[in-house]
Amino acid sequence: MLRVIQTMFLCFVLGISILISPVISEKESIYEILQANGLPLGIFPKGVKEFDFDVATGRFSVYLNQSCDAKYETELRYDVNVSGTIGYAQIGDLSGISAQELFLWFRVKGIRVDVPSSGLIFFDVGVVRKQYSLSLFETPRDCVAVRGINKVDSSMLSLHQVDQTRGRDIV
Repeated sequence: MLRVIQTMFLCFVLGISILISPVISEKESIYEILQANGLPLGIFPKGVKEFDFDVATGRFSVYLNQSCDAKYETELRYDVNVSGTIGYAQIGDLSGISAQELFLWFRVKGIRVDVPSSGLIFFDVGVVRKQYSLSLFETPRDCVAVRGINKVDSSMLSLHQVDQTRGRDIV
């Protein structure tokens, strides 16, 4: 371990960029992999039933029990399958997570932890980077099933009809 720290320090002093991939055993959870890569455990909610992780490339897939919403400072929506690439203190090429801003949902494309002492984490939603307190993501949150957001409620269809004979709307 001391040799790894000395090598990292030497590379830092010389300005050499290196990627140190921690050794991951088959028994580790996705939360331990996040922690080993400088990411908080709460990026993924409770309910991870299975995951795949390629140590060589950092590619991962997380499989949840169901699509769900987790409440942080705002809400995050998780698809059944979340995938991306884990690097040190960041996740790139992310799919399967959306963040709510006011009444709109934006696809999260990446997550980056700022210098850990700053206490900030950034979510890249394309247009902007959403900034949150890192402490919000210390532990995995409960995730509530998404309620039929893409289904048309048939009871709403009868509320609005068009009176074809008069050319006007009736309720």
